[in-house]
Amino acid sequence: MAESAEAPRRLAAVVLPIFAHAPNEVVFIERARHLRRHAGQIAFPGGAVDDADEGDLARAGLRELHEEIGIPPAAVTIVGQLDPIRQERNVFNVTPFVGVVAPDMALTVDLNEASAAYRVPLAAILEPGAVHPGIQIVGDLHIKTIVFDYGPMHVWGLTGNILERFLQRYHAPDSALRAALEARLEV
Repeated sequence: MAESAEAPRRLAAVVLPIFAHAPNEVVFIERARHLRRHAGQIAFPGGAVDDADEGDLARAGLRELHEEIGIPPAAVTIVGQLDPIRQERNVFNVTPFVGVVAPDMALTVDLNEASAAYRVPLAAILEPGAVHPGIQIVGDLHIKTIVFDYGPMHVWGLTGNILERFLQRYHAPDSALRAALEARLEV
């Protein structure tokens, strides 16, 4: 009996960036429409680990954050790391990081990577029921996923799953993530 060989998994990282100053906006990007994968979808800044990252997942996420929306790594304090997510349709294991962005940082969208950046108050994400199970229709497929809608944004898939994991960690009793955020956020 022959064993099927699974393609090796690649590593990727994303940053869930939250501005330090009130209203503590979380930044999402809309992936550029010309991209081969996930074109036009709402996501967190991030991407594959490359040689320059020397295997450091946080460094990869911060590098991508800088490349995609112009926030330099020195302006971000990583306050938490969520469990890696295995992407089912791609060969990536994605590690999300939660980062607090220094006040007054301008966003400069790299149009090769993203078509827009959106800023959503953290309170809108924390609102009970805002992030919830739903169905995303893609062609003939009905995909069970986690969704979040805010203004023109429709979040689902990997980004929805990251939001759900973030909320689980944030709302956990004695949450170290919540404590780290509260220590850095101006409310």
